[in-house]
Amino acid sequence: MNRTSHPILSMVVSRVGLGLLSLLIVSLVIFFSVSLLPGSYASAILGQNATPEAVAALETKLGLDRPALWRYLSWLGAAATGELGQSFAGRPVMAVLGPRLLNTITLASITAAIAVPLAITLGVICARFRGRFIDRFLSTSTLASISLPEFFVAYLMMMIFAVKLQWFPSMAGIRNSMDLGEQLYRMVLPILTLLLVILAHMIRNTRAAILSVMSSPYVEMARLKGESEGRVVMRQALPNAIGPIASVVALNLAYLISGVVVIEVVFVYPGVGQAMIDAVRNRDVPVIQACALIFATAYIGFNLLADIVSIVSNPRLLHPR
Repeated sequence: MNRTSHPILSMVVSRVGLGLLSLLIVSLVIFFSVSLLPGSYASAILGQNATPEAVAALETKLGLDRPALWRYLSWLGAAATGELGQSFAGRPVMAVLGPRLLNTITLASITAAIAVPLAITLGVICARFRGRFIDRFLSTSTLASISLPEFFVAYLMMMIFAVKLQWFPSMAGIRNSMDLGEQLYRMVLPILTLLLVILAHMIRNTRAAILSVMSSPYVEMARLKGESEGRVVMRQALPNAIGPIASVVALNLAYLISGVVVIEVVFVYPGVGQAMIDAVRNRDVPVIQACALIFATAYIGFNLLADIVSIVSNPRLLHPR
């Protein structure tokens, strides 16, 4: 038992360590990159007629006059405990981002709940009927979807379903006062756009992962034993393609959290992406840093999850000689 679990445990621990190191490096890049943004929050708030003394006094109040390294270490230590500081507007950053983060997670969760099983199912169908009409149709459709940028797909969905057909609202502004049905109704177009964007990647990679396994000796042996093609795909190919499929799914889930900025801006959806754009416009550095750190943590976390799934599902590690 020890010999079986040892290689898996050591690889998982090393991946977790690399993930934490990556997050540390990314936090360093985030902090100092945001610090290089043009303009000054103090100058923007006080206006062009503000005296240098007034600007310096406000920067001192906000802590912007302290050394960059000291500010970074203070910010990192607080972020490690879940405290993201105060926005320049005077509110706690988590009070600003809390409702927005919940909205983004809700949007991403609903999209993922639809996209993951649908993509895996369609990918299996493409692999099962390789070269037939359904495979060619889905392959062509997904290739076309991948070639289109997210904002174009978003505006296309808006033009068709909001302007022409008038089935759904073009703006996805949701509020807590709305009931669940109204909120879901307003979220239809953002969800549909995200589905079209991520389904293509997951379907194509699921198909490729299964087809790469289909040429393995144990698959050929199953065919020689007389098993049907569908049974071979489901019982032999799919379980052994879980690692690559999990990696693709995790990457697309990371995109749902960290790459929805464009979708949220187009549909005016009150999520973290929209909050980050507003913070950049207002030069609210703590909010910008918090948004970027949330996106980076989600992206690295899902990639780490994909690595762990790939390791755990590797038969050579589960059954070492």
